[in-house]
Amino acid sequence: MTAVELHHVVDGPVGAPVVLLLNSLGSDLHMWDPQMPALSRRFRVVRCDARGNGRSPVPPGDYDLEDLGRDALALLDRLGIAKAHVVGLSLGGMTAMWLAAHAPERVDRMVLCCTSARLGPPEGWAERARTVRADGVGAIADALLGRWLTAGFAQRHTDLAADLKSMILKTPPEGYARCCAVIEHLDLRPDLPRITAPTLVIAGRDDPATPPSHAQVIVDGIPGARLAVLPEAAHLANVERPDAVTALLLDHLETRPDNPRDAGMIVRRQVLGDAHVDRAAEATTPLTAPFQDFITRYAWGDVWSRDGLDRRSRSMITLAVLTALHCHDELAMHVRAARRNGLTAAEIGEVLLHTAVYAGVPASNAALAVARRVLADEG
Repeated sequence: MTAVELHHVVDGPVGAPVVLLLNSLGSDLHMWDPQMPALSRRFRVVRCDARGNGRSPVPPGDYDLEDLGRDALALLDRLGIAKAHVVGLSLGGMTAMWLAAHAPERVDRMVLCCTSARLGPPEGWAERARTVRADGVGAIADALLGRWLTAGFAQRHTDLAADLKSMILKTPPEGYARCCAVIEHLDLRPDLPRITAPTLVIAGRDDPATPPSHAQVIVDGIPGARLAVLPEAAHLANVERPDAVTALLLDHLETRPDNPRDAGMIVRRQVLGDAHVDRAAEATTPLTAPFQDFITRYAWGDVWSRDGLDRRSRSMITLAVLTALHCHDELAMHVRAARRNGLTAAEIGEVLLHTAVYAGVPASNAALAVARRVLADEG
């Protein structure tokens, strides 16, 4: 099928790296409004409505995922964009995976949010298409909204929920039904190992449509992909947890090994692990953002990255100093880091015993209790 001209909006500084945002089924480009203030300051942001959704055309005939992917490529071509970061949610994430597998030269880094490589059962999507064709999108609007948002969030944010329902109701019924057929026949699992773009997968812990188990399949299939699971988030995690999703996007899309901060982020992840760093990114606020940038740039990008000591030695020094200063919260984190840097449990014990001589028995006794708990948790 011939590519269609997607309705789109472009924001952000000319010449900045490009981010292409791809939407879920039944939404339009405004679903990304919560991310726009931060993204448009740093990136040239292209938002678009998928065919059959929003203000994009509803061409006749059957659709498949390749059609949606080629629509996105045609849009990049019209805008003169050779390569872009691609961020997709739900159906948009499926389109992003197709792009990364079939046009890898066009995808820089990728974020997949609340999506699936195979979203069954097929007969459920066929039935949904029949319902929409017979009774309109209004027949499924409340059920769809119930998947998009957790009940508590919808009750607390009635105006936002009403706006999202209005977005659903504006979706052309035939366009929605034809995109249901795309998902009905979808199976991207064989394509996942072909994807080389650095990939972050975000899942909502309370998402009934694409639960974290679907995200795990994607992470297991794409080499080097990492997973962040957000609590208190359903299918539109970017709407329900806007600050957390935005922080994760910026962290992933802005990482560059030749940049001091980004080099620090790479080392920070290697030493502390993705799960810890993702939690820190999710919890970042305007108050704490400068501190997070400071420790990433200088502690991890400068000191921990130096060649003068190996990471085992740095971990031993860190354990000793944190013990002496009674920094038990930090100590637990660095016991885990020490294990990741190759120290055995016995070596950690020796470090804490040695520290007792110079920092005091009570300090090392408390540190040993922390280490014992952490090591027991890790088996």
